[in-house]
Amino acid sequence: MDRIEKSKVKFKQLFGEGETAVQATDPDFQDILSRFIFGEVFYQGNLIDKHRELITLVVLATNQTLPQLKAHVDAALNIGLTPIEIKEAVYQCVPYIGFPKTLNAINEINDVFQAKNIMLPIESQKTVNEDNRLEKGIAVQSEIFGDVIAKMRESAPDDQKHIQDYLSAFCFGDFYTRKGLDLKTRELLTLCIISALGGAEGQVKAHVQGNKNVGNDKETLIAAITHCLPYIGFPRTLNALASVNELR
Repeated sequence: MDRIEKSKVKFKQLFGEGETAVQATDPDFQDILSRFIFGEVFYQGNLIDKHRELITLVVLATNQTLPQLKAHVDAALNIGLTPIEIKEAVYQCVPYIGFPKTLNAINEINDVFQAKNIMLPIESQKTVNEDNRLEKGIAVQSEIFGDVIAKMRESAPDDQKHIQDYLSAFCFGDFYTRKGLDLKTRELLTLCIISALGGAEGQVKAHVQGNKNVGNDKETLIAAITHCLPYIGFPRTLNALASVNELR
C-alpha cells in the first residue's frame, strides 16, 4: 500500500467511518495531515498502536489540545486500550505539567467515558499509603536512575530538601508505583511528555538514560519521539532526538 491507502486504513481503525469537519472546510490540509500522521508516522518504527495512542494522549494533554485529546480517547478505546490504561497515562502527566492542565485532560476523558457508559470512578490502581509513599518512591526512582538519586538527595541544600522529598514521594511514589501501566511504559511516556514541553533538555537527557536503564532501547526511543513529531513540531522533536543520539 502507498501512504494514501495506509492512511485510510489506519484512520478507519482508529476513528471508524466518516470524515472530519476539516475535510469539508480545508480538504488539502486534511489530506496532508492524514497522509503524514496516519500514512507515514504511524508506520514508522517498532511501536505497537496501543503505545502510539498512549503517547498521543499524553502529548495532547501536555499541549492542552483538548478537542484532539477527546477524539483520541475514542481512538484509544477503539484499538483496545482499557479505561485504566488511558487514565493512568494521563495521570502520569501531572508531575510535569501540573494539576490544572491534567484536570482539563481528565475532564475530556470523563466526558468520553460517560458517553460510552463506562462506569466512574474506575478501579483504583494505588499501591502505596501515607506511611510508605516516600520509601516506595525512592525505590522506583533508584531503579530508574541508579545511585545518582541517593547522591542528589544528600547534596540538596537544606532549604530545598523538601523538593527532593516531593520528587520522590509525589512524582515517583504516588504515580510510578501505580498499577495499570508497567514501568517501561511509564518511563517512555514521561520522556514524551517532557519532550513535548520544550525547554527541558536537561530532564530529557536524564529520562533518555532512565529509559535505557529500564529496558527501552534506542530504536524504541526514536520511534516514540518520531510519533510525537506531528503534535509537537520539528524544533522540539529535533531537540529530543539530539538527547537520544547521545545514548550509546
